[in-house]
Order: sequence, then C-alpha cells, then structure tokens
Amino acid sequence: MQDGDAVFAGFMINAWATATIVAIVAGVVGYFVVLRGAAFPAHAIPKGAFAGAACASLLGISTLIGLAVFSLLGALAIGTLGRRGRQDVATALALVLMLALGAAFLSLTTQYEPEIYSLLFGQILGVSALGAICIAAIAILYRPLMLSSVVPEIAEANGIRGYRIEIAFLIVVALATTMTVPVTGALLIFSLMIGPPAAARSVTSRPVLAMVLSVAIALVTVWAAIAASYLVNWPIGFFVGTLAALSYGIGRGWATWRRTHTGTRPAAALPRQPATDHA
Repeated sequence: MQDGDAVFAGFMINAWATATIVAIVAGVVGYFVVLRGAAFPAHAIPKGAFAGAACASLLGISTLIGLAVFSLLGALAIGTLGRRGRQDVATALALVLMLALGAAFLSLTTQYEPEIYSLLFGQILGVSALGAICIAAIAILYRPLMLSSVVPEIAEANGIRGYRIEIAFLIVVALATTMTVPVTGALLIFSLMIGPPAAARSVTSRPVLAMVLSVAIALVTVWAAIAASYLVNWPIGFFVGTLAALSYGIGRGWATWRRTHTGTRPAAALPRQPATDHA
C-alpha cells in the first residue's frame, strides 16, 4: 500500500510540475496567438501533430520526434501557403492533409494510443527544456512580433518582414505544441492558449501586464482542473475547457462593466491582415 501511495504521489508531483510549465508557455505564447488572430493555426497545429506521433510509433521511434517534425512541417506549410493567399484556407488544407496522414498511420498500428497517453508525465526535463526555448524565443522576438501584430505597416517600414515573423511565430507555436500535446491533449492546449490570454486581453491592453495575467489565469486553470479531477474523478479535460471558457466570460463581463460604469473602453481585438513579404 505504501509503495502504491509513493507511486501515486510521484505521479501527482510530476503532473503538477508539468502542468505548471505547460500553463506558463500557453499563457505567454497564447497572448500573441490572440493578439495576431491566429486561433485557427493554433488549433490546427496540435491536432495535425498527432499524425506525427502515430507515424513515429509506427516506425518504432520516440513519439516526441514525430510530434516535433509534424508540428514544424505544419507550421511551415501554413506560413508558406498563406504567404500569397488566404491563411485560413492554407491552414485548413494543412490540417486536412495531416489528419489524413494520421488516419493512415493509425490504421497501420495499435501501439499509438497507449503510448501517447503515457508519454510525457515522466519527462519533466524534456518539457522544461522545450518550455524554456519557447519563452526565450518569445523574448527575442518580442519587439518585432509586437510591432507586426499591432501596427504591421510601421513594422514593414522598420524593415521587419511580416512573412518571416509569421513563420518564426508559427515555429514557436509548433514547439509549444510538441511539449504540450502529450500532457493536455490537442483540444486542451488550444483551450489554454485561447481562454486565459483572451480573458487577459479583455482586462488590460498593456502587453506585459496582459501576458502576466494570462499566465496567472492559465496556472489557476490547470491547478484547479487537476484538483477538481482528483476530487470528483471526472476527466481533467472537462475542467480545463470549462474553466478556460469561464475565465474568458468573466473577462468580457469585467470589460463590459468597466465600460458601462467608468466609460473606459476595453481592449479590443485588433484586426490583422495575413502577413506578406515585400522583400
């Protein structure tokens, strides 16, 4: 019994630690996903990445490698195909192709499902390394990423190529996908990348404060979801999705109340045109 308790305690510690890293990365990267209007690519890349995990399992190699390769290929395809056309169409085409490949790979193997569910809770070091890379990339890209997201014309005038920034950002999303999909699932990482950042954007238009608030909301979401799942034995996904949506609802409610009672307009989502390269 004591051995069982020790195993369970170790699993829970790993779960809390890994979920914390995931929430931090989702909060930071998700802020720019919301700011740039890139929710569809952020939804498509994690879902398509499962095809890579299935392919890797079929080949007998680490599913992390498959996730990374397909995430990066998906990001590059979306960025490249969307360069001269509509990004939503390019994203849909990339998603359809990756899902088709995933269906083919899954039909050839029975090893994928159990492996994907047990993949990452014991690999905190790998999650930490990928998380650090994502945060460092956002820090390096912060100024050009912010300019190209908010005032793309000024960014172009300053020599910042929208297409290159778009590709770089999609690669960061792909790296975040690689580390988070096995932990929270494709749909749940989408919830964390959209709900908390969108709620933060509703509360404040100050970028740094919004990112900090986004991370805080994402942390509360995953911590509360783990605790609630343990207490009532319901799927953690239910609580992550519900709490993420609830946080956005509260954020919009706060913005509406503030506008009504103080006359202060909430931070509005800025429309963004597909990035182009004028080089």
